Parts: sequence; C-alpha cells; structure tokens
Amino acid sequence: MDNREKFTIRVYGIVINRQNEVLVTDEYHFNRRMTKFPGGGMEYGEGTLDCLKREFLEELGQEPVNIRHFYTTDFFQPTALVDPPRQLISIYYLASLPDPEGLVVKKKPFDLQEVNGTLVFRWIPLSRLIAEEMTFPVDKVVTALLLEQWAAQQISTP
Repeated sequence: MDNREKFTIRVYGIVINRQNEVLVTDEYHFNRRMTKFPGGGMEYGEGTLDCLKREFLEELGQEPVNIRHFYTTDFFQPTALVDPPRQLISIYYLASLPDPEGLVVKKKPFDLQEVNGTLVFRWIPLSRLIAEEMTFPVDKVVTALLLEQWAAQQISTP
C-alpha cells in the first residue's frame, strides 16, 4: 500500500435552517444503519469544496452556498468501514442550501427501506440534538462542538 492509500478523506456539510434545525442523513450501507451529516468521500483530483458541492448535488440535488470551514479532524481516527483500516481525515463545513424547504425529509429516524445505498434526510432541532445519535466517532465530536458553539451563540442561522 503506497502512502496515498493509507488515508481516506471525507467532506461533510452542516446545514442549519431558520428554525434552528440541523440536517442529518439516515443511511443504510454495508448492512448497517448510520446517522451522519450529508457528504462523503473525496475523489482523486478533487478539492474539498469541489467534493462538498458534488456530494450535495448528488445527495440533496442542491449546491451548497455560504460555505465556511467548521472543523477538520485533529486526532487519529481509523476508518470504520474500510478494510484494511486507513487513517480518516474528515473536513466539515457550515453551509446553507438555496431551497432548504424543497428537500424531501422524513420525520422519524430510519424511515427507509433497509437496502444498501438507501438514504433519507431529516431535520433535528439543535435543542434536541445529541452527539450519541450520530454513528461515527468524528461526527460525535463535531456534534458536541456544534452544540457548544450554538449555545454560546457563535453560530448563526441563515
């Protein structure tokens, strides 16, 4: 394995609407349920913003706007779903959507068919969001940081 194959880079967007709700995706991949922020793996030759825009267009049908960096993994985290494990680098951006009301969303968690590759979206009020609801370790860290900054009014809604 050459050095490039020892790392996985993933890029995510954190979208907060005017009602102080954050957008999450419930997905079924690798025969397991997962809740995470919208986004995914960076492809060779892409920059992080290109990746975020591509992932949002693929998943949400909208290109993110008002993009600003929020967090980049600052600790060692092995990948959970890649064998052999690689070092995971996750980059999170706060972003807005041109038409957040135009998204098809579900009200309850995992309101989907459990077929690999299926995903649905839902809004969670920041007042009810908890880190433990997220599936992956870095998302849990980011959720705690997001809630801390929101409580301190360091994050504003669109």
